[in-house]
Amino acid sequence: MSHYMQFGVMSVSDVTRDPTTGKTPTEHERIKAEIAIAKKAEEIGLDVYAIGEHHNPPFMSSSPTTILGYIAAQTQHIILSTSTTLITTNDPVRLAEEYSMLQHVADGRVDIMLGRGNTGPVYPWFGKDIRQGIPLAIENYALLRRLWREDVVDWEGNFRTPLRGFTSTPRPLDGVAPFVWHGSIRSPEIAEQAAYYGDGFFHNNIFWPPSHVRRMVALYRQRFEHYGHGPARKAIVGLGGQFYMAKDSQTAKREFRPYFDNAPVYGHGPSLEEFSSMTPLTVGSPQEVVDRTLGFREYVGDYQRQMFLIDHAGLPLSTVLRQMDYLGEILPTLRAEFDAMRDPEAPEAPTHESLVAALGGSHDSTVYGEGDAVTGVNSPAFNERSSEAEYVQAADELLQEAGEWAH
Repeated sequence: MSHYMQFGVMSVSDVTRDPTTGKTPTEHERIKAEIAIAKKAEEIGLDVYAIGEHHNPPFMSSSPTTILGYIAAQTQHIILSTSTTLITTNDPVRLAEEYSMLQHVADGRVDIMLGRGNTGPVYPWFGKDIRQGIPLAIENYALLRRLWREDVVDWEGNFRTPLRGFTSTPRPLDGVAPFVWHGSIRSPEIAEQAAYYGDGFFHNNIFWPPSHVRRMVALYRQRFEHYGHGPARKAIVGLGGQFYMAKDSQTAKREFRPYFDNAPVYGHGPSLEEFSSMTPLTVGSPQEVVDRTLGFREYVGDYQRQMFLIDHAGLPLSTVLRQMDYLGEILPTLRAEFDAMRDPEAPEAPTHESLVAALGGSHDSTVYGEGDAVTGVNSPAFNERSSEAEYVQAADELLQEAGEWAH
């Protein structure tokens, strides 16, 4: 069953010591835990499971398509995604091939979130220069789109060898590439990139206050409309979030505090209470999580995907699964409340089926640059821009205007 708004869980795949027991899981245990979490996500009625990509300890998810392919065989309905695929250090040819293959294996239940990641040393490990992060993201994605949308590609750029008469195989399922989300926490250039192509924009919404999230999403919506993909309200937005639930707030804080205080990402900094007041982290009762999550709409408008960071900071699998049971209990309420508030003209969350339908059910390969499958709009503003480099200049100008909030 498809929903206008998708709910899911995402993992950063960290292998972290449990501060309450002193036990550190093995990589094997964490990999198997991810499979259990994905199956649980489908069991409780979630729409999406996503895992990140890392190439260094303490993370274990170096090959998202491998684990997602296995999960595809263990599930029936849930969409399989990434919570970051590194567009900067991966070869676009390999990305095109691997995610098309995953599409076929999963019968279309696949999309992808592109990002630059949060680990600087990964660049030289793969022969790249971190100072070229934004240009790499722009050029690599421009090539990836062409590989998915053109049967035969001639291409030349700055960061890899040229292609002559190249065909990426397998071709995307039903001639429709996986839907792309561009993930960013603080880079207006990535919001600009998502808007330029009419793709989805995912704001992590974990470490920053609502004022920052509001600005980033508003920028994306404004530029989405500027590039001719339709009104700003038609832009496709996703948000992250995180919670820890118990029967009451006091119990939740008592249970989660040792994990928060020792977490690699935010431990030894602001207190749990301070961090919760400044960011979307919600530690409390199920009703408190419902109320806080519904409040996200107040500063981004109607949006299409809500993902929760579910397993991190050393939380054992048994605790994660219990948290997912709580999520399953409040999921009908979240769906009903968001549905009740929704603007009838807000777009539904994209799926493989909706993208195929937007193309009139055609199974022929799509043609690069002739429009976008989400809105069905042929965009004069989009088509007239002959070079992806042009929107880099626009993004740089926006960065200057945005000021310190973007850094």
